[in-house]
Amino acid sequence: MMPQLRPRRGRICPDCDGFPVVTITTGPRHGPRRTKSVVCPTCHGTGTRTGAR
Repeated sequence: MMPQLRPRRGRICPDCDGFPVVTITTGPRHGPRRTKSVVCPTCHGTGTRTGAR
């Protein structure tokens, strides 16, 4: 079965390439680690950017 393509929601953000939220792991290799979610400052976590008119 072929995958269904979904329509584009708008222009993809040039800074994050459509991946607006990333999770970064911090801490030592062996031991307690913490994760932090970071949102793209350009698109504010939407992954798209509105076109200038």
